[in-house]
Amino acid sequence: MSINQDKLHELYGYVEDIVAAEQLPAAQIAIGYEGDLAGMRTFGAAQQGDRVVAARDDTLFCMFSATKAIVGVGVWKLLDDGLLDLDERVVDIIPGWCAEGGGDASYADVTVHNVMLHTGGFPLAPMNPRLWEDREARLRRMMGWRLNWTPDTQWEYHATSAHWVLAEIIEQKTGEDFRAWLRTNLLDPMGLDNLYVGLPNEEHGRAASIVYTEEPLPVAGGEVFPQTILHFNLASQRRAGCPGGGAFANAADVAMFYQEAINPSDDGPLSRGAVELGTTVGTNPERHTDPLSGIHVNRALTVVLAGDDGLTQERGFGQGASPSAFGHAGAGGQIAWGDPETGLSVSFLTNGFQQDETIRARTAQIGTMAAACVQ
Repeated sequence: MSINQDKLHELYGYVEDIVAAEQLPAAQIAIGYEGDLAGMRTFGAAQQGDRVVAARDDTLFCMFSATKAIVGVGVWKLLDDGLLDLDERVVDIIPGWCAEGGGDASYADVTVHNVMLHTGGFPLAPMNPRLWEDREARLRRMMGWRLNWTPDTQWEYHATSAHWVLAEIIEQKTGEDFRAWLRTNLLDPMGLDNLYVGLPNEEHGRAASIVYTEEPLPVAGGEVFPQTILHFNLASQRRAGCPGGGAFANAADVAMFYQEAINPSDDGPLSRGAVELGTTVGTNPERHTDPLSGIHVNRALTVVLAGDDGLTQERGFGQGASPSAFGHAGAGGQIAWGDPETGLSVSFLTNGFQQDETIRARTAQIGTMAAACVQ
């Protein structure tokens, strides 16, 4: 198999047309294949720093929840290195976790596995952005959390709460700031100079500011609302590296991150055993269904797998990805996944926010067109 250049340029054209039609202010698309970057294009313009300028290949975009896979893969490494066990209880790792929140004492039963599968029962546990940069404040807030339902009895997306727990687990187990540990132990060894969990101040000027291109719909509860999204235009919130949604990158580095994840190099930071563990589905089709779509979420350790039940499109992969393809999308329609069976990885990043129906249709089209590039 190889990359069909005609199909690749059709994909570029599709993204370019979306930006030209002013549906999105700026966007990047990148394809990786068999260990290499097969191609990348950047379109449009964005406010970067104090100016609106043409987006470039080194322009950085917020990944939103596609960040979850980056932090999750870091936890795969902890597991593989013997520093962490999936069956460990969160209360045994993070002192005082949920102890002051009251309510059901089943919080003491939440395991690392539950956290990584979004079955921990604390989907709405809040972490105000003003606390993001202060570890002690984050720990105090987590002491006051409480569960909404008994662990493992159902599934509900933990938009940011689960990954604040994972960030603290990294810090407890390594003695390092989670951002610094991910840089030293994962991102630098992969050679990813344009992927940041915690954007340094000096890089703030090349990050594309987020804009709503359609009126956002009202949010029914939860911790993520339109103003939360716009927090990622602030240098302080970019610097904080929100582990559930605040990474910044260019599309090329995201595509290459997945190249390493789908086929780890012998001298890279991930072992094949770590990837096998991290991509083993741990959710149960009978009790772990998405409350919005009603389908089995098919989740492994922080990542979603395409699956073999005909629901790849509903899970954000479009048509054509193999059942073992895995990754995680972002709230603004960011796409990030790799397919170990075909050797393909794809990343689409944008700073424009549209309504969910528009995003779903675009995501399906890009995923389908990307898969068709491998022939």
